[in-house]
Amino acid sequence: MDPEVLEFDIGLGGGGSSGRDGDDDPNIGLDVDDDMVDSPAPSSVIAYNINGGGFGSEIYLPEGDLLDLEPYEGMEFESEEAAKSFYNSYARRVGFSTRVSSSRRSRRDGAIIQRQFVCAKEGFRNLNEKRTKDREIKRPRIITRVGCKASLSVKMQDSGKWVVSGFVREHNHALVPPDQVHCLRSHRQISGPAKTLIDTLQSAGMGPRRIMSALIKEYGGISKVGFTEVDCRNYMRNNRQRSLEGDIQLLLDYLRQMQAENANFFYAVQGDEDQSLMSNVFWADPKSRMNYTYFGDTVTFDTTYRSNRYRLPFAPFTGVNHHGQSVLFGCAFLINESEASFVWLFKTWLTAVSGHPPVSITTDYDTVIRSAVMQVFPETRHRFCKWHIFKKCQEKLSHVFLKHPTFEADFHKCVNLPESVEEFESCWLSLLDRYELRDHEWLQMLYNDRRQWVPVYLRDTFFAEMSITQGSDSMNSYFDGFVNASTNLNQFFKLYEKALESRHEKEVKADYDTMNTSPALKTPSPMEKQASELYTRKLFARFQEELVGTLTFMASKSDDYADLITYQVTKFGEDHKAYYVKFNVLEMKATCSCQMFEFSGLLCRHVLAVFRVTNVLTLPSHYILKRWTRNARSSVILEYRASDVYTNYLESHTVRYNTLRHEAFKFVDEGSKSFDTYNVAVGALQEAAKRVALATKNDGRTMMVNGCIRGDSVRNASRANTINHKMPSQPLSEDDMDKKIRELTNELEYASRKCEVYRVNLLSVLKDIEDHKLQLSIKVQNIKISMKNGL
Repeated sequence: MDPEVLEFDIGLGGGGSSGRDGDDDPNIGLDVDDDMVDSPAPSSVIAYNINGGGFGSEIYLPEGDLLDLEPYEGMEFESEEAAKSFYNSYARRVGFSTRVSSSRRSRRDGAIIQRQFVCAKEGFRNLNEKRTKDREIKRPRIITRVGCKASLSVKMQDSGKWVVSGFVREHNHALVPPDQVHCLRSHRQISGPAKTLIDTLQSAGMGPRRIMSALIKEYGGISKVGFTEVDCRNYMRNNRQRSLEGDIQLLLDYLRQMQAENANFFYAVQGDEDQSLMSNVFWADPKSRMNYTYFGDTVTFDTTYRSNRYRLPFAPFTGVNHHGQSVLFGCAFLINESEASFVWLFKTWLTAVSGHPPVSITTDYDTVIRSAVMQVFPETRHRFCKWHIFKKCQEKLSHVFLKHPTFEADFHKCVNLPESVEEFESCWLSLLDRYELRDHEWLQMLYNDRRQWVPVYLRDTFFAEMSITQGSDSMNSYFDGFVNASTNLNQFFKLYEKALESRHEKEVKADYDTMNTSPALKTPSPMEKQASELYTRKLFARFQEELVGTLTFMASKSDDYADLITYQVTKFGEDHKAYYVKFNVLEMKATCSCQMFEFSGLLCRHVLAVFRVTNVLTLPSHYILKRWTRNARSSVILEYRASDVYTNYLESHTVRYNTLRHEAFKFVDEGSKSFDTYNVAVGALQEAAKRVALATKNDGRTMMVNGCIRGDSVRNASRANTINHKMPSQPLSEDDMDKKIRELTNELEYASRKCEVYRVNLLSVLKDIEDHKLQLSIKVQNIKISMKNGL
């Protein structure tokens, strides 16, 4: 029979070379492992029992219609590629994967003159390879090679055609059924029409999973698509890389231009900036770096953005300003989201902003990010975004949500409402039992990480949030409304600058409202008036809400130990739900079991209720965080007008009052124990009353009028000082010494009060300067906006 010449032009890559016969040297080609799962043999395969065998005791042979296009010795092909394509097509019909095993080259010109194509399960993996034997393998690959002998050998003839010189039909493993053939590596190929559809959907911002769903629907089944989601993901990644190589220069040009315009603009590139392939990029403009100096106590790092058609993770660092608005601390493009990438980014960002790590940081729920945070910010409290976890729950627990419509609401209540760790633990177990989810792997993982996302475990750390139970519904959405999945790199920086400008205008507007409008006061409390002059409008509204809320709460003493008094604070009609406030009278410091001040930086209504019953009329200065005041961006260290004479008087009077009352209570308790102690106590009180009256009479001669100290005690002290200078030195009697001490004390008080007046006046001038600067800045911004609108 004349040899039949079959020509296949499928184009599976790798071309052959023609040559001449002669003495040849063998050259073994590259072997590639295939990831495939052994499956039962299809119905079109007959298994024959044999003795021995490299893998099993059976040989699997194709039968039926598959024999129609089976290779045979002497079969000719126009090229090596045609032979390879034919054998691969045959393997697809039969149910196995192929690869190139070895080749022979001509000694004369080095051209390939012989090829062997084998079953992907040919041979055995070399476990003693030099590249693996000296290092530990964390995730070993599955064993795919089992010593199968099936193969096809072709040899080039003098005519230039390729002829089959050897064919082994038998396999020593089960062949794959037709509905699983698309999983075999040599048959996973993305056709031209499929690539076009993937490109279109990728440019629209769709991810690999959604694109595969569309392809399966379009082709009528996964087996007809011809490739897997992994292949689709790899193709999209290569697409992004090729596209990025063309536009990456735009990014570098922009960053270089910004740095040339302002030397304080910071950017860094991981890898070689001069090469077309970069790993990661970070930048921070001067305003972002300055923002961190004022509001860098808590930071949010958000990688949920997919801001451009390459779907690179755009990762901004953001925080919260004194108006409760988002502010930017820096941005990054991460080409890969490996642990090394995040470590590099965090270190680079820390260098850019100051080198001082934040108190707390909030990120996506990601173990890789957690590992990087632990390395770079070991002292920073790390929190996972609760909104991100709730969103993942909708995916991981979709079947539970469908089966139990009430589960989502119960889950949110279990996370947000508990006031104590014990209450959360009990609620969590009850939730799992009610919905039979004790063995759910995802929920178990969430529970193991509960200390990094459940609010009750995080209350002792500052996160700049206004409510503990509600928390933030999502991560800071600084760029929402400006960038989206269809934004390309060229458009991105225009929208990025537009987002920065918009955020700045909102802050200027909030500054203007704070400086030029006065809030309506709801109580006659000096504390409310003080807060209205210190806090920004939004923060004052939140504080006012807490202050007014104290009217529905009662505070009663539950424990008194030395200088620390514990109060039980309950709402009218809700005695079963109590909060406990520990108040140090001498230091004027209070801590509440709700830990709102530690979490948000504002005092809760429970502490304010205790202040009300203990006659604390104004906020102690250590409870006024500068980051929440209208002077948050001021470089002048002001004491928030708590150093005002009137405020100082109120605070000092309150401290004296509380201290005396505390000591008096202890005196009364001891004095009433017996009749004898009672008589002693009454006598001591009468003597103390006389001495207090005398001190009051002497102290009353000194007063302050329009910032000047006047009084008989001052004049007498000055006159006594003059007389003493004129008199010769002589021993003083005890009465004279007491008088001298009182005179010197009066002089010291006079000097101290005079210094206080000067200090208050100076701080007032400095504050007026800061207010004037802020008003000028607002006017400038308004003029810019008007000019822009006019254009």
